[in-house]
Amino acid sequence: MSRAAALPGTEARSKSVGLVSLGCPKNLVDGEVMLGRLRDAGYRLVAEPSTAEVLVVNTCAFIDRAKQESVDAILEMAREKERGQARRLVVTGCLSQRYDEELRREIPEIDATLGTGQVEEIVRAVGGEGTSLADAPEPPTWVYDHTTPRVLSTPPWLAYVKISEGCDYTCSFCIIPTLRGRHRSRNVEDIVSESLSLAARGVRELVLVAQDSTRFGLDHGIRDGLAYLLRRLGRVDGIEWIRVMYAYPATLSDRILDTIGSEEKVVKYVDIPLQHASERVLRRMKRPTGRGNLLGMIERIRDRVPGVALRSSFIVGFPGETEGEFEELLAFVADAEFDHVGVFTYSDEEGTTSHDLTGRVPPRTKEARRRRLMALQKKLSRRHNRRRVGERHRVLVEGTHPDSDLLLRGRLATQAPDIDGQVILNDGSAAPGSFVTGEITEAHPYDLVARIVPT
Repeated sequence: MSRAAALPGTEARSKSVGLVSLGCPKNLVDGEVMLGRLRDAGYRLVAEPSTAEVLVVNTCAFIDRAKQESVDAILEMAREKERGQARRLVVTGCLSQRYDEELRREIPEIDATLGTGQVEEIVRAVGGEGTSLADAPEPPTWVYDHTTPRVLSTPPWLAYVKISEGCDYTCSFCIIPTLRGRHRSRNVEDIVSESLSLAARGVRELVLVAQDSTRFGLDHGIRDGLAYLLRRLGRVDGIEWIRVMYAYPATLSDRILDTIGSEEKVVKYVDIPLQHASERVLRRMKRPTGRGNLLGMIERIRDRVPGVALRSSFIVGFPGETEGEFEELLAFVADAEFDHVGVFTYSDEEGTTSHDLTGRVPPRTKEARRRRLMALQKKLSRRHNRRRVGERHRVLVEGTHPDSDLLLRGRLATQAPDIDGQVILNDGSAAPGSFVTGEITEAHPYDLVARIVPT
C-alpha cells in the first residue's frame, strides 16, 4: 500500500486528496497518473488520510488475497470518512472494474467509482460527479503517454514505465484480459520522450512493466519491438539501469535476449513467469509452453545473456494438480536453479475458465505445496548467494537499513525493487540514489552483506 506524499508549495486553494494505491507496479503507474491529473487541477495531495477531504482507493483484484486487501482498504477509508474530515470516497482500479455494482451496494460510503479505462476521469470523480463503470468504454482502451502528468510515488532514482496495457492471451486462471482489455503498445518514441523527462528529474533506474512485455510492438506490426525499444532507451543520458519485467515465454525471442545481453544499460535480468512445469497442468492452464522445452529455454536464456539473473513465478494447487504433477514442478525448479522465485497458491476467480474445472485441491494441500517449493528455492538461493562471497558488484544505494541507521541497504542489478533480496552495506557512507562498489562478505538465502570498496 502506498500513500501520496504531500507536495511542498502546493496552494491550499482547493480540496485535499489522499490516495491509497494497491497491487502491482502497473497499477501504481495508474495511481501516479491520477495524482498528476489532480495536482494539475489544483488539488492538494496529502499523505495522511486523516487530513484529506477526498479519499481515493486504487484497487487490485488479481487474486483473492489482493481483493481482500482492497476491500479492507476501502472499509478503512470508509471509517475514516465517518470520523475524519473526508466527505468523499472514490474507488478506482481493477476491483471496481470487476465488481462496480457490488461495491456500491455493499459499501454505501462510496461516492464514485472508476474502472481501469477511466483513469483520466479522476478529476471528475473527485470533484463531485457520480461516475461509475456505466460511463466506461468496454473493453478498456485507455493507455497513457509522455504528455500525461504523473506524480512519482517511488524513490526519486526509480520509476516504473508502462510500455503497454492489456493482454491477448487466454490463460484459464487469469482475469486480467477482462479487467484491462486487449494488448495495446505505446509508441517507441513516446516512451523515449517519457524516459528523457524522467532522467531529467533524476531517475537512474527505469523498470519497464506491462502485462506482457515481450509482446511489445506486435499490435503495431513490429516484431521484436522490445529489442528496438531497449536499444533506443540505452541512449538516454542519465539512465543507468533499464530493467524488463513480465517477459512472456512465447514471445521471448533470441533477438530480445541478444539485446538484453549486449546493451550496457540493460540489466542482465529476465523475469519470465512460467506458472508450472507439468505439460498436463500447463494445458489446463492454457499456457502455450510445455515442460518438454522449458529447460531448453532456460539454457538458451543463459547462453545468450551471460551472467543473467533469472526470476520466475509458479502457481501450485491448480484444479486437478496431482502429487505427481507437483513433483514434476519441484524437479524442474531444482534443475533450472532460478535466482529468484515467487510461488502462489491457486486462486479461484469468477469469470475465468478454470473456475469451472473439477478436481479442486484442498487449501491445506495447496499451502503445503507452496511451502515445499519455497523451501527448495530457499536452499537454491542460499547456494547461489554463497558463490558471490568475495565478488565485487555495483550497488544502487537506497537508504539506511530499517534495523539500524548504521547500516545502508541497496540492490545489485540482479535484484528487482520490492520483490527480490537486497544488499546490506555494513560500512561506509553513500547518498541514496548513488552507486557504489560493494564486496560481498556474507550470504543469506535472499540477502547479501557487503562492504563499500574504492572503485
